[in-house]
Formats: sequence, structure tokens, C-alpha cells
Amino acid sequence: MDAAIHTDVNRRHDFVLLFDVMDGNPNGDPDAGNLPRVDPETMQGLVTDVAIKRKVRDWVDMARGGEARFKIYVQSGEALNARHRRAYEALGITSTGSKQAANDIRRAREWMCDSFFDIRMFGAVMTTGVNCGQVRGPLQLTFARSIDPIVPLDLSITRVAVTREEDTEVVAAEGEEGAQGKQTEMGRKALVPYGLYRAHGFFNPHFARQTGATSEDLGLVWQALVSMWDLDRSAARGMMACRGLYIFSHESPLGNAPAHELLARVSVRRREGVSVPRSFSDYAVTVASSDLPPGVTLTTLVG
Repeated sequence: MDAAIHTDVNRRHDFVLLFDVMDGNPNGDPDAGNLPRVDPETMQGLVTDVAIKRKVRDWVDMARGGEARFKIYVQSGEALNARHRRAYEALGITSTGSKQAANDIRRAREWMCDSFFDIRMFGAVMTTGVNCGQVRGPLQLTFARSIDPIVPLDLSITRVAVTREEDTEVVAAEGEEGAQGKQTEMGRKALVPYGLYRAHGFFNPHFARQTGATSEDLGLVWQALVSMWDLDRSAARGMMACRGLYIFSHESPLGNAPAHELLARVSVRRREGVSVPRSFSDYAVTVASSDLPPGVTLTTLVG
């Protein structure tokens, strides 16, 4: 098998990503007190595509962010318009807002694609203020959904140090003895005891040509999806790891088979006798790889 097939940006790629979480919160919902996201009808856990792409961005930034072509556009610490302005300054263009010439916007868009990894891969809407146009990225992700229902837990925690000085002070009533100020602070911690999540992704070579995405860029995405969990550790996220990455590559840029049929070849089932899954070993992953459609190649990076 040609090891470069899955990084060929002239092919269409469809992929399955499996990852799990143990005793952690993979993606808190701010509308629900930061509890793990769930589908309220099935109670399956959800992780947004935005959360997954954030991890990819952070990994690429740590691995290659010091290089000119691998800066990250969506990043804390700098307003997006300031990044747009850098493109205009580099090209010697004066911003005129909504009356910007189409050729200026095109040049600024190309500069942004060439400078920022996540614009080349995920796209961006850059029409705010200083107009750099819009980019539709070649790599798209779905929400991740847990294989089985999860039970989000909301646990109480305590801290021995209080926050405010006045809370440690006590005004004792007349004749009262032994009174003391506040000794602890209460808090909450949300987690999933265990969940195995599945997400799907798609790479479109036609959009890759428009953004200038390269095989090096695509290879970085695969590396990030495998390794980013180890650089994103926190007490809140518990134990998270990539458990499967299966890439179906098409010989034709238009595709040689429907994506949903290929993705369905990766099957995840709870093992017999397991009523409450608590580890990856409680699942069996099977891949129907023996009779792939003509022109389709399967690359298993983790599995």
C-alpha cells in the first residue's frame, strides 16, 4: 500500500475518528452549567466539531506554530480584524471597508490562506471590518456522538482556601464562644464516567486547490487527530485518547463510492455481557476492508 495515499490532496478522503473519555468532561455545555453535552432524547454524549478543531489548532500551533505557513488564525490574544489588517499591510492595500475592490479582497484572501494553517484546512469568514473575503475549507468534521448513552455526573468539591478575606472573619454575638469564619469553598465538577465517541470527517480536493492546502497540511491533520489528546491534558478532561482513525481514500477527486457506505464499514459494538461500559476493552471494533469498492483505499492509522 502506498503510504502517501492518505495525504494526497488530489483525492477525496472520508474518515472515521474514535476517541474516548474516562472520568472527564470532553465538551461542556455553557447552556447547561458546563455539564457534558448530550442528546436529550437518546442521552448519547456529544462533542462539537468546533471542540475537535480547537484541539487540532492547538496541536499544530505547538508543533509548527513558529513557522510562517503554520500560524493559527482562530486564536486567543489577538482580534481577528488585527490579523486581517496584517494582510493588508503586507500587501500595501488600504482598507475601505464595504467598498473594498474585489481584486484587493482576492489578494488578501490568498495571503491569509498562505499564512494560516487553519484557514487553509477549515476555512474562515473574514468579511468583518477589514475584508479578507470568505474561504470554504477542504476538511470538515461532524459532531462526535457516543456509541452508548452516557450519564453526566455533577459532583460537589471543596477547597480549604477561601477566596475573600472578609469570609474568614467572624463577628461573634454577645456571649458566643468558639465561633470561626468560613473555612472552605464549595464547587462543582462535571464528568462522564466513560464514553466512546465517534466522529466523521471529509476532505474535498476541489476546495484544497482553492485554499492552497498541501500534502504536508493534510499529514499534520492526521498527526494531530492521533496525538493532540496528550497535549490537551487537564484535570477537567480526565483521560482522553484516540482509539481509531480509519481513512477511506478515493482514486477520483469526485469520489468512487458514497461516503456513508464507506463509513458504515467501521462498526463499533458493545461486547456480549457488558451492560455498563467503563473502558475501551468493553467494545469491539470491526472493519469490513476485504471488498472495498474499486478505486477506494483504506488506511488505518489507529485501530
